[in-house]
Amino acid sequence: MARNYDYLIVGAGIIGLTIARELKRRLPDCSVGIIEKEDEVALHASGRNSGVLHSGFYYSADSLKARFTREGNLAMTAYCEENGLKLNRCGKVVVATSGEELAGLDELKRRGDRNGVELIPIDEKHLFMIEPNARTVEKALFCPTTSTVDPIEVCRALKREIVRQGVDILFSCPFKGHRDRTVYAGNDTIEARYLVNSAGLYADAIAKQYGFGGDYTIIPFKGIYMKYKKNKTDIRTNIYPVPNLNNPFLGVHFTKTFDGSIKIGPTAIPALWRENYNGLRRLSLPELSGILYYESKLFLTNSFRFRSLALGEVKKYMRNRFINESLKLVRNLDKNGFGEFMRPGIRAQLLNKKTMSLVQDFIVEGDDRSLHVLNSVSPAFTCSLPFAEYIVKLILEKQDGGRVAAG
Repeated sequence: MARNYDYLIVGAGIIGLTIARELKRRLPDCSVGIIEKEDEVALHASGRNSGVLHSGFYYSADSLKARFTREGNLAMTAYCEENGLKLNRCGKVVVATSGEELAGLDELKRRGDRNGVELIPIDEKHLFMIEPNARTVEKALFCPTTSTVDPIEVCRALKREIVRQGVDILFSCPFKGHRDRTVYAGNDTIEARYLVNSAGLYADAIAKQYGFGGDYTIIPFKGIYMKYKKNKTDIRTNIYPVPNLNNPFLGVHFTKTFDGSIKIGPTAIPALWRENYNGLRRLSLPELSGILYYESKLFLTNSFRFRSLALGEVKKYMRNRFINESLKLVRNLDKNGFGEFMRPGIRAQLLNKKTMSLVQDFIVEGDDRSLHVLNSVSPAFTCSLPFAEYIVKLILEKQDGGRVAAG
């Protein structure tokens, strides 16, 4: 006997969970199901990120990321406080490692002002008062509203909440295909009046089955982390470098985690298949060939300086190279205090196949039967609550007909 839902969501990461929550908030009587190929929520990007609640000063003012990050920071902070979840209001400093990066600091300040984010220019003396271990050239930026949370704890709290509201979560139930409004997932046949695709690393593949996402493909990037284990008090706040704003990566940085520990990373190493976490586990030869095709093309053309990015990032697999890169941001940390590499994450980065460029913003496409959330990369965790409101509004508008493309 087929299951029936008004709304069927693919993927139980932070985006899928918050969309389910918002659907039940807006339409308490609707039936909502989530299919998840793993046996628990948040086993991929949503549970493998740094746990930073960003403030929203990196993104151009016309982007969905800028629109939802500041609001999302406030909403997720409130959610954690209301539900007794761990929250570390540690702030963030952005430092320059050379004089060439000072213009980047100025641009971040301009973006922060346009996006309504509190971002305070500080000199070296003021930086020392906030974070004695941070090193900069001439000046830095301080953002007091950046916090850290436990992303797995947040996702599991959302799971408990939506299950209480009547949402079904079908674990070990991977999406296999569809025919019209019938979805085949795991051993189940599901009738879905509307499908919402928030499948992360596989969102583009599912979107294509519905006639969307044709201009895009996922190019996965591996983020590896390292723990600093010697003394948790050696760092007080998050310490970030000035990023290359032509790329969507923020660079290796120090994170003061929800429990006060120190975490360094992530890298942005081009991965060879979508779940290329460790060794050959979950190797997919079709994915390998497709991803290598586009990565080779990017390497040869050096589009958005992919060649230098790839060569520089791959070197960070070497422990000493990783440590030396991070030490550029600090005054004094014991090299022997760095621990082993931690559990990696994979960024589901979208590539525009026509322009051969990495997509900087969230992409949403759909019609009156399905909606597809593509490129839900950082700061998607921070944005998730207001972004879910936006997604549900789009769904309700488009169920009466028409296609949508946003981002």
